[in-house]
Amino acid sequence: MNPGILAIAFGLVFVAELPDKTMIAVIVMSSRNRPLPVLAGASVAMIVNAAIAVAAGRLLELLPHRALEAVVTVLFAGGALYLLLTKEEREEEEGEREAERLRAAHRVALTAFAVIVVAETGDITQILTANLEAHYRDPWAVFVGAGAALVAVMSIGVASGQVLLRVLPLAVIRKAAGVILVGFAAYEAVALATS
Repeated sequence: MNPGILAIAFGLVFVAELPDKTMIAVIVMSSRNRPLPVLAGASVAMIVNAAIAVAAGRLLELLPHRALEAVVTVLFAGGALYLLLTKEEREEEEGEREAERLRAAHRVALTAFAVIVVAETGDITQILTANLEAHYRDPWAVFVGAGAALVAVMSIGVASGQVLLRVLPLAVIRKAAGVILVGFAAYEAVALATS
């Protein structure tokens, strides 16, 4: 397991997940319920989604090298566009709707798990994790880095509630993540053109 790849996966997934609707859902869920069950359910859901993403990345490895590099470049660029162009209000509304489903539930952790698994399936960070695995071909480093980042973001959401959003606007977090992904898309495009 390469610690550099682990750090890259952690950093990229952490930044990409901060402005996500699941972060907002966890903030809302933990403001209305006991925080520990919300954290437990959300964390297990994120680890499951990281494992699914790494498995998808392993499948992407089966593509020929140039085709794989093209797919990774397009997905990084698509992720950047999503983060840069998605309206904050829409993400907040989706997060609040997902959290609203939790209010009537008797089992907070199970509901948090279900909400987060469904919300994260096919999400930008799951696609990013699959891309990282396909690019670096180190499933354990990518899984540990991405999983730790996702759990860290869920922990921040549970611990901070609305405080984080008062200190650092969601729009700033989302735009920073988008710019980072633009850089990775450009790097991959240059690598593809020169290979």
